[in-house]
Amino acid sequence: MSETKQLPDRSSLATDVTWDLTKIFASDEVFEEKFQELSTELEKADSFKGTLAAGSTQFLAAIEFLLDVYRKVEVIYVYSHLKNDQDTANSTYQAIYARASSLLAKTSAAVSWFEPEVLTLSDEQIWAYFEEEPKLEIYRHFVKQMVDNRAHILSSEEEALLAGASEIFEASSDTFAILNNADLTFPVVKNEEGESVQLSHGVYGQLLESTDRTVREAAFKGLYGVYKQFKNTFASTLSSHVKGHNFKAKTRKYSSAREASLSNNHIPESVYDTLVTVVNNHLPLLHRYVALRKRLLAVDELHMYDLYTPVLGEAPIKFTYDQAREKALEALQPLGPEYMAVVEEAFENRWIDVVENKGKRSGAYSSGAYDTLPYILMNWHDALDQLYTLVHEMGHSVHSYFTRNNQPYVYGDYSIFLAEIASTTNENILTEHLLETEKDPRVRAYVLNHYLDGFKGTIFRQTQFAEFEHFIHTEDAKGTPLTSEFLNESYGKLNAKYYGPAVEEDEEIALEWSRIPHFYYNYYVFQYATGFSAASALADKIVENEPDALEKYLTYLKSGNSDYPIEVMKKAGVDMTQSAYIEEAMKVFEARLDELEALISELDK
Repeated sequence: MSETKQLPDRSSLATDVTWDLTKIFASDEVFEEKFQELSTELEKADSFKGTLAAGSTQFLAAIEFLLDVYRKVEVIYVYSHLKNDQDTANSTYQAIYARASSLLAKTSAAVSWFEPEVLTLSDEQIWAYFEEEPKLEIYRHFVKQMVDNRAHILSSEEEALLAGASEIFEASSDTFAILNNADLTFPVVKNEEGESVQLSHGVYGQLLESTDRTVREAAFKGLYGVYKQFKNTFASTLSSHVKGHNFKAKTRKYSSAREASLSNNHIPESVYDTLVTVVNNHLPLLHRYVALRKRLLAVDELHMYDLYTPVLGEAPIKFTYDQAREKALEALQPLGPEYMAVVEEAFENRWIDVVENKGKRSGAYSSGAYDTLPYILMNWHDALDQLYTLVHEMGHSVHSYFTRNNQPYVYGDYSIFLAEIASTTNENILTEHLLETEKDPRVRAYVLNHYLDGFKGTIFRQTQFAEFEHFIHTEDAKGTPLTSEFLNESYGKLNAKYYGPAVEEDEEIALEWSRIPHFYYNYYVFQYATGFSAASALADKIVENEPDALEKYLTYLKSGNSDYPIEVMKKAGVDMTQSAYIEEAMKVFEARLDELEALISELDK
């Protein structure tokens, strides 16, 4: 019998494929020192309480204290979560992460009086402070955001209660994460070589791209067989989390959890509804692509596990990590020397944690704080999609770098709504580069297929998730119990609507809701789709060297939270309050689908 392949232990990895967290804290002992220092500093919070009406000097001092403790706790939290994510089974870092999460909640509670107290002041008094104290000017937009949300801020006592309960509100999400990443045991399956491999989140994605259909089916059924065993537990965690969103929205006098979430960044709910409407209107394009995939795979029945494999057989192009690094440096050149200098630093100075190991958090992300590097987590395997993931996360990290190096701490972050635009602009530029440089018809067809798959996953699939997310929040608000049976039935119907008649309604896919971490992120996923659509417009302007396009794009990357997201994007040249940018993205999808169909016809001759 062949030996089962196992994931490596964290301790066995080469240093150069791991991130360097000593640049945050040299050791866990330093972490502990900073933890204790902040814990002591938080004891001063009450001394600022009740002073905001005393004058501009006190008003400024309170703002500076508030921002200082948040700036410090964010570094502590980031260190703990990165350490925990690199091996979620490590009890030492589970404990550190839990303590840092508690400290974050304690920090929020300690200063939760600030915003309600600001709003006890009249607009006239607040803006008079700004006239009196020049040092306050930098905080004008910061304070304006509070004033604009007067109707939804509670009393200081009520805000303290909500802030103190933050860990309780996150308990369902935390339970899901531990169960999903550390406690689930997936079966051993066979790969294309007939070797036994331990199924994991990362391996699952790889096996679904296999050209061997039996491998794909075994991975698909093996994974969902495990989720089926825990469907009621996952329904409970998701239902509880949704109830938390709805409770907080009602408490703050919002009409819905969606309004509450989007209002933080002054995003009109119409942006969300427009996305769902435009995507639903263009579902025939997705059905057409799915039907093409069925024809190319020459199968009597097309299943959900057939939607990720290359339609032209064995991939004619894939990348090792080293090759992907060089290709990324080559492809992103249109973004200019200032941008590329940061990309090179990321590769050279160990911002990236590359390979999958036992217990490592699944997926990929960019994460950091104002005073840390913008680190990247990967779970690498040699494939084209990993190159796309690398440039995607690099887009986030360079965005973070530019924001933090061009904005003061108070504006040194950016909304999720803006984040996905930076990452997917990189993806679009990579696609343009590959189609420009790859002349082999098989390679071009593969790249086109990958682009269409990526579009399917980023616009169609994430909009499907967004539609489902809003549905379950709405149903819970109406009093509908979110049981596993209800969630399965609802998700199964939605999936069938999106993928159309060419795809079999596999019973396993009705369970997909149970394994999607983004459903715990509070109206997060729609921004993948809006971001990809906006990125399509921006990438086209940059690649075509439109006058000032790159300069405007870099301005966006450096803007942080200095203005509302919709306004930042208008300055970058895209109005996201209108549907045109999504319609334009659909035209690109259709054009590339046309090109793939024509290319396939040529290859068939």
